[in-house]
Amino acid sequence: MESWQMLRSAGFALACFDELSARRFVADKLESRHLNAFDACYHPAMRSDYFRLSYIGLYGGCYVDADDVYSGNSVGGLFDDGRLKLQPLCYDILSGAMVPPEAFTKPHTDSQNWIFYFNNNPLIGPPGHPIILRALERSTNLLNAIAAGELPDIQSTTGPGNLTASLVAQALICHETNTNLALTVLLDWERFATTVWPLSYRVDARNWRLSNRKHFLR
Repeated sequence: MESWQMLRSAGFALACFDELSARRFVADKLESRHLNAFDACYHPAMRSDYFRLSYIGLYGGCYVDADDVYSGNSVGGLFDDGRLKLQPLCYDILSGAMVPPEAFTKPHTDSQNWIFYFNNNPLIGPPGHPIILRALERSTNLLNAIAAGELPDIQSTTGPGNLTASLVAQALICHETNTNLALTVLLDWERFATTVWPLSYRVDARNWRLSNRKHFLR
């Protein structure tokens, strides 16, 4: 997290949220149904997913995960055009590994074993972007509709699956109305930040993949 502090000298304001301050933000800035949705998130990753949609939806800016390390390259150009910036991902079912962007973004390149989606880290965009607001609304509705004791799928309820479904829905509306989606696909996010993978939380219940649809014990 310290790696991002150098951006202060370039005029950026940095803010760090924990669970309590994230919940307070949702309670103060949004409606009761949003707070109910936040409280229905049964895993820390879900609450992080929900909070980032809430914050970027209202204020815009850039959200990054705490385990991303800033490279030092200038990020000023990412904020110049009022467009949402998202990182595309591709997962190969057979190998159980991610496909690098330079492979899956080549023209006419595809595989029936590939799953395409957009990451919800980073989220870079202006306040009120329709894709982010749609993702927040979709997640809010899903979380408010769950039955008592139900533990919904994290990926599709608050995570990248929710964001991707919302993006597709908004893209269809833009196609039908001949309006601009205002989206830039970030093929080179690793030029700005890299994720630290060998961290202890990735191999225990703090990892959302290992805790999906399970009660999280603090």
